[in-house]
Amino acid sequence: MRFALLLIALLCGSIQAADSVRLTNGEWPPYLGEHLPHHGVASRIVAEAFALQGVEVRWEFHPWARSLKMAEKGERDGSAVWLHSSERERLFHISDPVVESGYYLFHRKAHEFDWASVEDLRGLRIAGTRGYDYGEAFQRAEADGELQVVRLNSDEQGLRQLLAGRIDVFPLDKVVGFDMLHRHFSPAERARLSFHPLPLRSDNLHLLLSREIPGNAELIERFNRGLAQLRESGKVAQYLLEIQQPLSLGH
Repeated sequence: MRFALLLIALLCGSIQAADSVRLTNGEWPPYLGEHLPHHGVASRIVAEAFALQGVEVRWEFHPWARSLKMAEKGERDGSAVWLHSSERERLFHISDPVVESGYYLFHRKAHEFDWASVEDLRGLRIAGTRGYDYGEAFQRAEADGELQVVRLNSDEQGLRQLLAGRIDVFPLDKVVGFDMLHRHFSPAERARLSFHPLPLRSDNLHLLLSREIPGNAELIERFNRGLAQLRESGKVAQYLLEIQQPLSLGH
């Protein structure tokens, strides 16, 4: 009898130990970041959705390219959070949307402009961040030479060039942009900037789980169930509102 109880305890322990997932992550405040509260709001949503399904998340932070490659090879269970693509669908199980990202064209208030299509951006001095995809129409116009785009090393560099008058517009996720302006720029600098209300691109970001790891097909289903529970509870909307409330350009 004691042996049977011990065996059950060991089996339960093994099952419990298996209910964890190793995910890679990167730096993209306020959505993701090693030193942010809850590792950022997107990380918080992922972790709490898994927790509702009895799964513990163990995060690792690496440069983005390495994070994706480790997950792709099955060296880690997955990575958060990424755009959907047909190539990624081949390599990963892709979750339901975790958060939405909207890229807008930031500009100086003194340089008002309007646009309805990418063709309207011709003749403007534009910068972008290296490695970023700003949508099919923008990327194609850039590749064809219809738009003159200078690629910079960081979003912060783009905002500084915008303030210095070296460029006219700079595409940036609005929430990321506001957070960066609050952390690295003065109220006077923030007050000089605005953004056009038409999004350059708007996309959902997803959790990716590697197809190289057995059991991840079932695990992504568990995650989606937990995410739906978390969304229905109102907490996803609450968390996203909390990160945006303190942020504005004028204060």
